[in-house]
Amino acid sequence: MKTAVRYYTKTGNTKRLAEAVADAVGTEALPISVPVDEPVDILFLGNSYYAFSIDPEVRNFIRSLDADKIGRIVNFGSAAMLNSTWKKVKEEADKAGILMDEREFHCKGEFMGIHKGRPDGNDLKAAADFARSIIEKE
Repeated sequence: MKTAVRYYTKTGNTKRLAEAVADAVGTEALPISVPVDEPVDILFLGNSYYAFSIDPEVRNFIRSLDADKIGRIVNFGSAAMLNSTWKKVKEEADKAGILMDEREFHCKGEFMGIHKGRPDGNDLKAAADFARSIIEKE
């Protein structure tokens, strides 16, 4: 099974999660500025809420994906105030004709002193366990 990990972060929280996910599935965590050129069965996509939505760069990244090369997207991320970005990412995946997995990983993330230290070691372990569970069920 071929996997890829891409992420978008402003604070570094999602990058840390992406690295844990990538280590767990045996690939490299790369920013969304790096295109997905080869076919992948699973694209783990890390992102967060910015101004109550996904960042326009995430939206543009999803729109740039070749639906014939992506089996499905698995969403993960963190946020200080809001919960999952799954619905927003799914809206874009649907427009791009890419299947969105129903499962996702989300945890609290530190922002301006809120949820200090998160994601922490437990969150990183949980993200890695989540990623392994996705791969193992294939």
